[in-house]
Amino acid sequence: MLGSRLRRVGSALGRRQSSLARLTPAGGVHGSQSMTEPRQWRNKALLRVHGEELFFKTGTQAVNLLVNESKRRDGNKSVYLDQFGCFMQSLAPVFDRSPRYAWIAKILLEPERFISFRVSYIDDSGNTRTNRGFRVQYSSTLGPYEGGLHFGAHVDADLVKSMAFDGNFGNALTGARLGGAAGGSNFEPRLASEPEIQRFCQSFMTELSKYVGPDRDLPSMGVNVGAAEVGYLYGQYKRTTEDYARHGRGILWGGALPHPEVFGYSAVHFAKHLLESRGESLAGKRCLITGSGKVALAVAERLLALGAVPLTFSDTSGHIYEPDGVAATKFEQISTIKAERGARVGRYIIASTTAKFNEPEDIYSIPCDLVFPTIRGEIDADVAARLADNGCAAVVDAGYAPSTPAAIRAYKKLGMAYGPFKASLAAGTAIASTSSERVIYKEAVIDAVDEEAKRIFEEAKRTANEYNVRGDLHQGTNIASFLRVANVMAAHGAI
Repeated sequence: MLGSRLRRVGSALGRRQSSLARLTPAGGVHGSQSMTEPRQWRNKALLRVHGEELFFKTGTQAVNLLVNESKRRDGNKSVYLDQFGCFMQSLAPVFDRSPRYAWIAKILLEPERFISFRVSYIDDSGNTRTNRGFRVQYSSTLGPYEGGLHFGAHVDADLVKSMAFDGNFGNALTGARLGGAAGGSNFEPRLASEPEIQRFCQSFMTELSKYVGPDRDLPSMGVNVGAAEVGYLYGQYKRTTEDYARHGRGILWGGALPHPEVFGYSAVHFAKHLLESRGESLAGKRCLITGSGKVALAVAERLLALGAVPLTFSDTSGHIYEPDGVAATKFEQISTIKAERGARVGRYIIASTTAKFNEPEDIYSIPCDLVFPTIRGEIDADVAARLADNGCAAVVDAGYAPSTPAAIRAYKKLGMAYGPFKASLAAGTAIASTSSERVIYKEAVIDAVDEEAKRIFEEAKRTANEYNVRGDLHQGTNIASFLRVANVMAAHGAI
Protein backbone atom coordinates (compact mmCIF):
# COMPACT_ATOMS: atom_id res chain seq x y z
CA MET A 1 0.00 0.00 0.00
CA LEU A 2 2.76 2.42 0.96
CA GLY A 3 4.73 1.42 -2.12
CA SER A 4 1.82 2.25 -4.41
CA ARG A 5 1.36 5.54 -2.53
CA LEU A 6 4.98 6.48 -3.18
CA ARG A 7 4.61 5.54 -6.83
CA ARG A 8 1.47 7.71 -7.17
CA VAL A 9 3.29 10.64 -5.56
CA GLY A 10 6.25 10.20 -7.94
CA SER A 11 4.00 9.95 -10.99
CA ALA A 12 2.07 13.06 -9.98
CA LEU A 13 5.29 15.01 -9.46
CA GLY A 14 6.54 13.89 -12.84
CA ARG A 15 3.34 15.06 -14.55
CA ARG A 16 3.50 18.45 -12.86
CA GLN A 17 7.12 18.90 -13.87
CA SER A 18 6.42 17.92 -17.48
CA SER A 19 4.06 20.89 -17.72
CA LEU A 20 6.71 23.42 -16.69
CA ALA A 21 7.48 24.36 -20.29
CA ARG A 22 4.05 25.97 -20.54
CA LEU A 23 5.10 28.56 -17.96
CA THR A 24 7.43 30.34 -20.39
CA PRO A 25 6.02 32.96 -22.75
CA ALA A 26 6.90 30.86 -25.81
CA GLY A 27 6.31 27.48 -24.19
CA GLY A 28 9.94 26.65 -23.51
CA VAL A 29 12.33 25.13 -25.99
CA HIS A 30 9.58 22.93 -27.40
CA GLY A 31 7.03 25.74 -27.69
CA SER A 32 6.15 27.88 -30.67
CA GLN A 33 8.52 30.72 -31.50
CA SER A 34 8.95 32.88 -34.52
CA MET A 35 11.83 32.34 -36.92
CA THR A 36 13.18 35.78 -36.03
CA GLU A 37 13.44 35.12 -32.29
CA PRO A 38 16.89 33.45 -32.27
CA ARG A 39 18.25 36.30 -34.38
CA GLN A 40 16.77 38.89 -31.98
CA TRP A 41 18.41 37.27 -28.96
CA ARG A 42 21.77 36.95 -30.71
CA ASN A 43 21.69 40.69 -31.46
CA LYS A 44 21.76 41.40 -27.73
CA ALA A 45 24.93 41.44 -25.64
CA LEU A 46 25.05 38.44 -23.33
CA LEU A 47 27.61 40.07 -21.03
CA ARG A 48 29.12 43.47 -20.40
CA VAL A 49 32.64 43.23 -18.95
CA HIS A 50 34.60 46.41 -18.15
CA GLY A 51 32.40 48.35 -20.57
CA GLU A 52 32.83 45.84 -23.42
CA GLU A 53 29.69 44.18 -24.77
CA LEU A 54 30.07 40.48 -25.60
CA PHE A 55 27.87 38.77 -28.20
CA PHE A 56 27.60 35.20 -29.45
CA LYS A 57 26.45 33.54 -32.66
CA THR A 58 26.61 29.86 -31.70
CA GLY A 59 25.84 27.82 -28.60
CA THR A 60 29.52 27.01 -28.16
CA GLN A 61 30.40 30.70 -28.16
CA ALA A 62 27.73 31.34 -25.52
CA VAL A 63 29.19 28.55 -23.38
CA ASN A 64 32.70 30.00 -23.69
CA LEU A 65 31.47 33.45 -22.64
CA LEU A 66 29.72 32.04 -19.57
CA VAL A 67 32.67 29.86 -18.58
CA ASN A 68 35.11 32.76 -18.96
CA GLU A 69 32.85 34.96 -16.86
CA SER A 70 32.74 32.31 -14.12
CA LYS A 71 36.54 32.25 -14.12
CA ARG A 72 36.64 36.03 -13.84
CA ARG A 73 34.29 35.98 -10.84
CA ASP A 74 35.50 32.83 -9.08
CA GLY A 75 39.06 32.31 -10.28
CA ASN A 76 40.12 30.81 -6.93
CA LYS A 77 37.38 28.13 -6.85
CA SER A 78 38.75 25.28 -8.97
CA VAL A 79 36.15 22.66 -7.95
CA TYR A 80 33.26 24.97 -8.73
CA LEU A 81 34.80 26.08 -12.02
CA ASP A 82 35.27 22.46 -13.14
CA GLN A 83 31.66 21.57 -12.38
CA PHE A 84 30.21 24.79 -13.80
CA GLY A 85 32.25 24.47 -16.99
CA CYS A 86 31.39 20.79 -17.43
CA PHE A 87 27.68 21.54 -16.99
CA MET A 88 27.68 24.49 -19.38
CA GLN A 89 29.49 22.52 -22.10
CA SER A 90 26.46 20.22 -22.18
CA LEU A 91 24.11 23.12 -22.92
CA ALA A 92 25.59 24.25 -26.25
CA PRO A 93 22.84 22.54 -28.30
CA VAL A 94 20.19 24.19 -26.09
CA PHE A 95 21.66 27.64 -26.74
CA ASP A 96 21.87 26.86 -30.46
CA ARG A 97 18.21 25.93 -30.59
CA SER A 98 16.94 28.70 -28.32
CA PRO A 99 19.55 31.41 -27.56
CA ARG A 100 17.50 33.08 -24.82
CA TYR A 101 18.39 30.23 -22.46
CA ALA A 102 21.93 31.64 -22.32
CA TRP A 103 20.55 34.67 -20.47
CA ILE A 104 18.91 32.40 -17.91
CA ALA A 105 22.16 30.46 -17.51
CA LYS A 106 23.91 33.79 -16.89
CA ILE A 107 21.75 34.40 -13.81
CA LEU A 108 22.99 31.09 -12.41
CA LEU A 109 26.55 32.42 -12.26
CA GLU A 110 25.67 33.59 -8.75
CA PRO A 111 23.88 31.79 -5.91
CA GLU A 112 20.93 33.51 -4.28
CA ARG A 113 22.71 33.52 -0.94
CA PHE A 114 26.17 32.58 0.35
CA ILE A 115 26.39 32.33 4.13
CA SER A 116 29.66 31.93 6.05
CA PHE A 117 29.81 31.95 9.83
CA ARG A 118 32.02 31.21 12.82
CA VAL A 119 31.43 28.04 14.87
CA SER A 120 33.03 28.04 18.32
CA TYR A 121 32.81 25.28 20.92
CA ILE A 122 34.68 24.00 24.00
CA ASP A 123 36.80 20.86 23.62
CA ASP A 124 37.32 18.21 26.29
CA SER A 125 40.34 20.07 27.67
CA GLY A 126 38.35 23.26 28.20
CA ASN A 127 39.92 25.08 25.27
CA THR A 128 37.93 27.13 22.78
CA ARG A 129 37.96 25.71 19.26
CA THR A 130 36.82 27.65 16.21
CA ASN A 131 35.75 26.37 12.81
CA ARG A 132 34.10 27.88 9.78
CA GLY A 133 30.53 27.02 8.80
CA PHE A 134 28.85 27.44 5.40
CA ARG A 135 25.45 27.32 3.79
CA VAL A 136 25.10 28.16 0.10
CA GLN A 137 21.48 28.59 -0.95
CA TYR A 138 21.91 28.47 -4.70
CA SER A 139 18.40 28.55 -6.11
CA SER A 140 14.84 28.39 -4.79
CA THR A 141 13.31 28.44 -8.26
CA LEU A 142 11.47 25.15 -7.85
CA GLY A 143 10.86 25.28 -4.09
CA PRO A 144 12.61 25.40 -0.70
CA TYR A 145 16.36 24.92 -0.72
CA GLU A 146 17.46 21.34 -0.08
CA GLY A 147 20.93 19.83 0.18
CA GLY A 148 23.40 18.05 2.40
CA LEU A 149 25.59 19.14 5.26
CA HIS A 150 29.17 17.86 5.18
CA PHE A 151 31.83 17.89 7.88
CA GLY A 152 35.55 17.40 7.31
CA ALA A 153 38.83 19.16 6.65
CA HIS A 154 38.04 19.03 2.91
CA VAL A 155 34.97 21.29 3.27
CA ASP A 156 35.51 24.86 2.09
CA ALA A 157 33.69 27.63 0.24
CA ASP A 158 34.71 26.19 -3.13
CA LEU A 159 33.28 22.74 -2.46
CA VAL A 160 29.97 23.86 -0.96
CA LYS A 161 29.31 26.32 -3.79
CA SER A 162 29.98 23.57 -6.32
CA MET A 163 27.72 21.10 -4.50
CA ALA A 164 24.92 23.66 -4.17
CA PHE A 165 25.12 24.45 -7.89
CA ASP A 166 24.93 20.80 -8.90
CA GLY A 167 22.33 20.03 -6.23
CA ASN A 168 19.99 22.55 -7.79
CA PHE A 169 19.85 20.50 -11.00
CA GLY A 170 20.00 17.09 -9.33
CA ASN A 171 16.94 18.03 -7.27
CA ALA A 172 15.16 19.26 -10.40
CA LEU A 173 15.31 15.73 -11.83
CA THR A 174 13.43 14.31 -8.87
CA GLY A 175 10.15 15.96 -9.82
CA ALA A 176 9.86 17.28 -6.26
CA ARG A 177 9.46 20.99 -5.63
CA LEU A 178 12.96 21.52 -4.26
CA GLY A 179 15.67 24.07 -4.85
CA GLY A 180 19.39 23.53 -4.39
CA ALA A 181 21.70 24.18 -1.42
CA ALA A 182 24.73 22.73 0.36
CA GLY A 183 26.65 23.47 3.50
CA GLY A 184 28.82 22.17 6.28
CA SER A 185 32.04 22.93 8.12
CA ASN A 186 35.76 22.14 8.12
CA PHE A 187 35.25 20.36 11.48
CA GLU A 188 36.77 16.84 11.45
CA PRO A 189 34.55 14.42 13.46
CA ARG A 190 37.03 11.52 13.39
CA LEU A 191 39.48 13.60 15.44
CA ALA A 192 36.90 14.56 18.06
CA SER A 193 35.27 12.76 20.97
CA GLU A 194 31.52 12.18 21.09
CA PRO A 195 30.94 15.03 23.60
CA GLU A 196 32.99 17.37 21.37
CA ILE A 197 30.93 16.38 18.34
CA GLN A 198 27.73 17.11 20.24
CA ARG A 199 28.95 20.51 21.40
CA PHE A 200 30.13 21.39 17.90
CA CYS A 201 26.80 20.38 16.32
CA GLN A 202 24.90 22.47 18.86
CA SER A 203 27.04 25.53 18.15
CA PHE A 204 26.78 24.97 14.39
CA MET A 205 22.98 24.71 14.47
CA THR A 206 22.61 27.73 16.74
CA GLU A 207 23.79 29.87 13.83
CA LEU A 208 22.42 27.76 10.98
CA SER A 209 18.90 27.79 12.45
CA LYS A 210 18.62 31.48 11.50
CA TYR A 211 18.62 30.50 7.82
CA VAL A 212 16.80 27.15 7.62
CA GLY A 213 13.26 25.92 8.25
CA PRO A 214 10.54 23.57 6.95
CA ASP A 215 9.43 25.85 4.09
CA ARG A 216 12.71 27.69 3.65
CA ASP A 217 15.76 25.41 3.62
CA LEU A 218 15.87 21.67 4.29
CA PRO A 219 19.41 20.57 5.17
CA SER A 220 20.00 16.83 4.84
CA MET A 221 22.70 14.36 5.84
CA GLY A 222 25.99 14.19 3.98
CA VAL A 223 29.64 13.22 4.36
CA ASN A 224 30.43 12.68 8.07
CA VAL A 225 26.91 13.80 8.96
CA GLY A 226 25.07 10.63 9.89
CA ALA A 227 22.41 9.61 12.39
CA ALA A 228 24.31 10.82 15.49
CA GLU A 229 25.13 14.24 14.03
CA VAL A 230 21.60 14.65 12.69
CA GLY A 231 20.21 13.93 16.16
CA TYR A 232 22.44 16.55 17.78
CA LEU A 233 21.65 19.11 15.07
CA TYR A 234 17.91 18.61 15.30
CA GLY A 235 17.95 18.67 19.11
CA GLN A 236 19.54 22.13 19.01
CA TYR A 237 17.24 23.27 16.20
CA LYS A 238 14.22 22.28 18.28
CA ARG A 239 15.64 24.15 21.26
CA THR A 240 16.25 27.40 19.37
CA THR A 241 13.14 27.66 17.16
CA GLU A 242 9.41 27.21 17.35
CA ASP A 243 9.23 25.73 13.84
CA TYR A 244 8.90 21.97 13.55
CA ALA A 245 9.29 19.97 10.36
CA ARG A 246 7.21 17.08 9.15
CA HIS A 247 8.87 13.72 8.79
CA GLY A 248 10.61 13.25 5.46
CA ARG A 249 12.10 16.72 5.22
CA GLY A 250 15.86 16.95 5.53
CA ILE A 251 17.52 16.67 8.95
CA LEU A 252 14.48 18.40 10.42
CA TRP A 253 13.03 14.90 10.79
CA GLY A 254 13.02 15.01 14.54
CA GLY A 255 16.45 13.43 14.37
CA ALA A 256 15.10 10.30 12.67
CA LEU A 257 16.60 8.90 9.47
CA PRO A 258 14.20 6.16 8.34
CA HIS A 259 16.10 4.99 5.25
CA PRO A 260 19.51 6.67 4.74
CA GLU A 261 20.48 3.85 2.36
CA VAL A 262 18.27 5.17 -0.47
CA PHE A 263 21.16 7.01 -2.13
CA GLY A 264 23.21 3.84 -2.50
CA TYR A 265 20.12 1.99 -3.73
CA SER A 266 19.51 4.78 -6.24
CA ALA A 267 22.92 4.33 -7.91
CA VAL A 268 22.47 0.56 -8.17
CA HIS A 269 18.98 0.75 -9.65
CA PHE A 270 20.12 3.40 -12.12
CA ALA A 271 22.88 0.98 -13.19
CA LYS A 272 20.26 -1.78 -13.43
CA HIS A 273 18.17 0.17 -15.92
CA LEU A 274 21.25 1.32 -17.82
CA LEU A 275 22.33 -2.30 -18.32
CA GLU A 276 18.82 -3.46 -19.17
CA SER A 277 18.68 -0.87 -21.95
CA ARG A 278 21.75 -2.62 -23.40
CA GLY A 279 20.22 -6.10 -23.05
CA GLU A 280 22.26 -6.98 -19.95
CA SER A 281 21.67 -7.37 -16.21
CA LEU A 282 23.56 -6.88 -12.96
CA ALA A 283 23.56 -10.61 -12.20
CA GLY A 284 27.12 -11.92 -12.04
CA LYS A 285 28.73 -8.54 -12.72
CA ARG A 286 31.97 -7.95 -10.79
CA CYS A 287 31.69 -4.51 -9.22
CA LEU A 288 34.37 -2.22 -7.82
CA ILE A 289 33.13 0.01 -4.96
CA THR A 290 35.21 2.84 -3.53
CA GLY A 291 34.59 4.25 -0.08
CA SER A 292 33.04 2.40 2.84
CA GLY A 293 30.55 4.89 4.25
CA LYS A 294 26.79 4.60 4.37
CA VAL A 295 26.37 5.04 0.61
CA ALA A 296 29.09 2.54 -0.35
CA LEU A 297 27.67 -0.04 2.06
CA ALA A 298 24.17 0.49 0.67
CA VAL A 299 25.52 0.00 -2.87
CA ALA A 300 27.04 -3.34 -1.86
CA GLU A 301 23.90 -4.44 -0.05
CA ARG A 302 21.73 -3.82 -3.09
CA LEU A 303 24.24 -5.35 -5.52
CA LEU A 304 24.21 -8.56 -3.48
CA ALA A 305 20.41 -8.62 -3.54
CA LEU A 306 20.43 -8.31 -7.34
CA GLY A 307 23.02 -11.04 -7.88
CA ALA A 308 26.06 -8.86 -8.56
CA VAL A 309 29.50 -9.43 -6.99
CA PRO A 310 30.96 -6.57 -4.89
CA LEU A 311 34.76 -6.78 -4.82
CA THR A 312 36.19 -3.87 -2.85
CA PHE A 313 35.79 -1.20 -0.19
CA SER A 314 38.19 1.60 0.69
CA ASP A 315 38.88 4.47 3.07
CA THR A 316 41.84 6.63 4.07
CA SER A 317 43.74 3.57 5.31
CA GLY A 318 43.63 1.83 1.92
CA HIS A 319 41.39 -0.76 0.26
CA ILE A 320 40.29 -4.33 0.81
CA TYR A 321 39.78 -6.73 -2.09
CA GLU A 322 37.96 -10.05 -2.06
CA PRO A 323 38.96 -11.86 -5.29
CA ASP A 324 35.84 -14.07 -5.20
CA GLY A 325 33.56 -11.29 -4.07
CA VAL A 326 32.20 -10.01 -0.77
CA ALA A 327 29.56 -12.56 0.23
CA ALA A 328 26.62 -11.65 2.46
CA THR A 329 28.30 -12.90 5.66
CA LYS A 330 31.49 -10.97 4.87
CA PHE A 331 29.43 -7.88 4.09
CA GLU A 332 27.85 -8.07 7.56
CA GLN A 333 31.32 -8.18 9.11
CA ILE A 334 32.41 -5.08 7.18
CA SER A 335 29.20 -3.26 8.11
CA THR A 336 29.76 -4.05 11.78
CA ILE A 337 33.32 -2.69 11.63
CA LYS A 338 32.28 0.52 9.88
CA ALA A 339 29.41 1.11 12.31
CA GLU A 340 32.04 2.05 14.90
CA ARG A 341 32.99 5.71 14.60
CA GLY A 342 36.50 6.15 13.22
CA ALA A 343 37.00 2.44 12.42
CA ARG A 344 39.19 1.71 9.39
CA VAL A 345 38.23 -0.86 6.79
CA GLY A 346 41.66 -2.54 7.07
CA ARG A 347 40.49 -4.25 10.28
CA TYR A 348 38.47 -6.61 8.10
CA ILE A 349 41.55 -8.60 7.01
CA ILE A 350 41.78 -10.02 10.55
CA ALA A 351 38.36 -11.62 10.04
CA SER A 352 38.96 -12.92 6.51
CA THR A 353 41.52 -15.42 5.22
CA THR A 354 40.85 -14.51 1.57
CA ALA A 355 40.85 -10.71 1.67
CA LYS A 356 43.77 -8.68 0.34
CA PHE A 357 44.69 -5.30 1.80
CA ASN A 358 46.16 -2.72 -0.60
CA GLU A 359 46.97 -5.55 -3.00
CA PRO A 360 47.20 -4.68 -5.80
CA GLU A 361 48.41 -1.23 -4.81
CA ASP A 362 46.10 0.50 -7.31
CA ILE A 363 42.46 -0.38 -6.70
CA TYR A 364 41.65 0.51 -10.32
CA SER A 365 43.95 -2.18 -11.67
CA ILE A 366 41.51 -4.85 -10.40
CA PRO A 367 39.57 -6.44 -13.31
CA CYS A 368 35.86 -5.61 -13.07
CA ASP A 369 32.68 -5.08 -15.09
CA LEU A 370 31.33 -1.99 -13.32
CA VAL A 371 32.63 0.70 -10.98
CA PHE A 372 30.63 2.56 -8.32
CA PRO A 373 32.94 5.42 -7.20
CA THR A 374 31.91 7.54 -4.20
CA ILE A 375 34.90 9.88 -3.65
CA ARG A 376 34.99 13.27 -5.36
CA GLY A 377 37.46 13.59 -8.23
CA GLU A 378 38.96 10.13 -7.84
CA ILE A 379 38.64 9.09 -11.51
CA ASP A 380 40.52 11.09 -14.12
CA ALA A 381 41.26 10.32 -17.77
CA ASP A 382 44.22 8.05 -16.92
CA VAL A 383 42.17 6.01 -14.44
CA ALA A 384 39.35 5.74 -16.99
CA ALA A 385 41.82 4.32 -19.52
CA ARG A 386 43.09 1.76 -16.98
CA LEU A 387 39.55 0.70 -16.17
CA ALA A 388 38.77 0.20 -19.86
CA ASP A 389 41.94 -1.85 -20.30
CA ASN A 390 40.84 -4.09 -17.41
CA GLY A 391 37.46 -4.83 -18.98
CA CYS A 392 35.28 -2.27 -17.21
CA ALA A 393 32.20 -1.51 -19.31
CA ALA A 394 30.45 1.10 -17.19
CA VAL A 395 30.99 3.65 -14.43
CA VAL A 396 28.00 4.72 -12.32
CA ASP A 397 28.67 7.56 -9.90
CA ALA A 398 27.57 6.79 -6.33
CA GLY A 399 28.88 9.99 -4.75
CA TYR A 400 29.37 13.65 -5.55
CA ALA A 401 31.36 14.17 -8.77
CA PRO A 402 33.78 11.21 -8.49
CA SER A 403 34.42 11.43 -12.24
CA THR A 404 36.35 14.52 -13.37
CA PRO A 405 35.35 16.33 -16.59
CA ALA A 406 38.41 14.74 -18.27
CA ALA A 407 37.22 11.28 -17.19
CA ILE A 408 33.75 11.92 -18.56
CA ARG A 409 35.23 12.82 -21.95
CA ALA A 410 37.41 9.70 -21.78
CA TYR A 411 34.42 7.43 -21.10
CA LYS A 412 32.84 8.63 -24.32
CA LYS A 413 36.00 8.08 -26.38
CA LEU A 414 36.54 4.63 -24.86
CA GLY A 415 32.96 3.52 -25.43
CA MET A 416 32.22 3.09 -21.72
CA ALA A 417 28.70 3.63 -20.40
CA TYR A 418 28.43 6.34 -17.76
CA GLY A 419 25.79 7.14 -15.14
CA PRO A 420 26.34 10.75 -13.95
CA PHE A 421 25.78 11.51 -10.27
CA LYS A 422 22.98 14.01 -10.85
CA ALA A 423 20.89 11.22 -12.38
CA SER A 424 22.21 8.18 -10.50
CA LEU A 425 21.53 9.72 -7.06
CA ALA A 426 18.32 11.59 -7.92
CA ALA A 427 15.99 8.69 -7.16
CA GLY A 428 17.41 8.61 -3.63
CA THR A 429 16.74 12.32 -3.21
CA ALA A 430 13.20 11.90 -4.53
CA ILE A 431 12.38 9.23 -1.95
CA ALA A 432 14.31 10.87 0.91
CA SER A 433 12.37 14.11 0.38
CA THR A 434 8.95 12.41 0.37
CA SER A 435 7.06 13.73 3.38
CA SER A 436 5.26 10.99 5.31
CA GLU A 437 4.00 10.83 8.87
CA ARG A 438 3.86 7.04 8.69
CA VAL A 439 6.66 4.49 8.68
CA ILE A 440 7.71 3.58 5.13
CA TYR A 441 8.84 -0.01 5.03
CA LYS A 442 12.01 -1.05 3.27
CA GLU A 443 10.27 -3.15 0.61
CA ALA A 444 8.16 -0.17 -0.43
CA VAL A 445 11.25 2.05 -0.50
CA ILE A 446 13.10 -0.36 -2.83
CA ASP A 447 10.14 -0.47 -5.23
CA ALA A 448 9.84 3.32 -5.19
CA VAL A 449 13.57 3.83 -5.78
CA ASP A 450 13.49 1.42 -8.72
CA GLU A 451 10.55 3.22 -10.31
CA GLU A 452 12.12 6.64 -9.85
CA ALA A 453 15.50 5.45 -11.17
CA LYS A 454 13.80 4.07 -14.28
CA ARG A 455 11.88 7.32 -14.87
CA ILE A 456 15.02 9.45 -14.49
CA PHE A 457 17.05 7.14 -16.73
CA GLU A 458 14.39 7.28 -19.43
CA GLU A 459 14.19 11.08 -19.22
CA ALA A 460 17.96 11.47 -19.58
CA LYS A 461 18.03 9.00 -22.48
CA ARG A 462 15.06 10.66 -24.22
CA THR A 463 16.53 14.16 -23.85
CA ALA A 464 19.89 13.00 -25.22
CA ASN A 465 18.14 11.60 -28.30
CA GLU A 466 16.14 14.80 -28.76
CA TYR A 467 19.29 16.94 -28.76
CA ASN A 468 21.21 14.65 -31.13
CA VAL A 469 23.62 13.26 -28.53
CA ARG A 470 22.18 9.76 -28.54
CA GLY A 471 23.43 7.56 -25.71
CA ASP A 472 25.15 10.41 -23.82
CA LEU A 473 23.39 10.23 -20.45
CA HIS A 474 25.69 12.88 -19.00
CA GLN A 475 24.61 15.49 -21.53
CA GLY A 476 21.00 14.30 -21.52
CA THR A 477 20.86 14.63 -17.73
CA ASN A 478 22.31 18.13 -17.73
CA ILE A 479 19.99 19.37 -20.46
CA ALA A 480 16.86 17.86 -18.90
CA SER A 481 17.63 19.26 -15.44
CA PHE A 482 18.55 22.70 -16.81
CA LEU A 483 15.31 23.00 -18.77
CA ARG A 484 13.25 22.14 -15.71
CA VAL A 485 14.86 24.99 -13.79
CA ALA A 486 15.22 27.46 -16.66
CA ASN A 487 11.61 27.32 -17.80
CA VAL A 488 10.40 28.35 -14.34
CA MET A 489 13.11 31.00 -14.01
CA ALA A 490 11.86 32.53 -17.26
CA ALA A 491 8.45 32.98 -15.67
CA HIS A 492 9.98 34.68 -12.61
CA GLY A 493 11.75 37.42 -14.55
CA ALA A 494 15.14 38.93 -13.71
CA ILE A 495 15.56 37.87 -10.09
